[in-house]
Amino acid sequence: MLELGLLLVGFVFLILGSDWLVKGASALAKSYKVPDIVIGLTIVSFGTSMPELLVSMMAAANGNADIAIGNVLGSNIANILLILGISAMIFPLRVKRNTTWKEIPLSLFAAVLLGLLAYFGFESLPGKPRIGRGDGIILLVAFAGFMWYIFDLVKKDKGAPYEEHFDPMPMWKSALLILGGIGVMGWGGKLCVDNAVILARSWGVSEALIGLTIVAVGTSLPELATSAMAAWKKETDIAVGNVVGSNIFNILWILGASATITPLPFRNEISFDFAATIGASLLLFLFMFVGKRHELGRWKGALFVAIYIVYIFFLINRG
Repeated sequence: MLELGLLLVGFVFLILGSDWLVKGASALAKSYKVPDIVIGLTIVSFGTSMPELLVSMMAAANGNADIAIGNVLGSNIANILLILGISAMIFPLRVKRNTTWKEIPLSLFAAVLLGLLAYFGFESLPGKPRIGRGDGIILLVAFAGFMWYIFDLVKKDKGAPYEEHFDPMPMWKSALLILGGIGVMGWGGKLCVDNAVILARSWGVSEALIGLTIVAVGTSLPELATSAMAAWKKETDIAVGNVVGSNIFNILWILGASATITPLPFRNEISFDFAATIGASLLLFLFMFVGKRHELGRWKGALFVAIYIVYIFFLINRG
């Protein structure tokens, strides 16, 4: 089917553009001697979340709120259950104490805050949940607080590494990669949104189902590549940090920005997916204390993947 092919092409553009953006911005930051930890927590997390940002903002602007919300919720669920699950099966993910007690709870807080705003926010009505502009502003303020926390964390970490020896990239090439990456992702995002809507209508399913499954997994591919490769290299803290940071970005920054552009009403059936997002974050936190502490072992990863498969079957049956 042509639409499915174009959707896949859109995903390729999103991944390619995200990679260009991260490479160009990282090279530019290193030329100004920005520490690696700052680059990882900001540029890499932002770059791997750009596909979700563009798809959700375009969907919101086009009035396809179910795709905008479904994309973020589905991506966050996939990030934890599928991506961390696969990464843990590659190599057990040992995380720092700070990640267990601060970053993971912050991602859980973001999910709970989103649920509260959706059902008890400024513009929500009984039986008609929505994320309004006021709610979007609250999410963006919370995101600003998260960014303050990151830079404060870096400031306290006096031993933050900086890679002194690297191949410098000309300024023009960095700028070209950044601009080209944004442009390619913009094109890919439009292909994804337009063809996801066409597919939903032609298959007779809801836009929410397409957003929660195909679009969500497609826009999460940069996170999958980053975390799986980090697990393969045994850089386990990066594998977990990438997912947790991306989930916080997705809710606070992406849905905050999307709702500020236009209010996002959604169907009551997505209530379960709000609960699933919170549940996945809570399960990740609890698993840090089950068995070997502060580690997501292979059996936990396999259980995560199994839960995700059950969730997908539920969505298909519901959709």
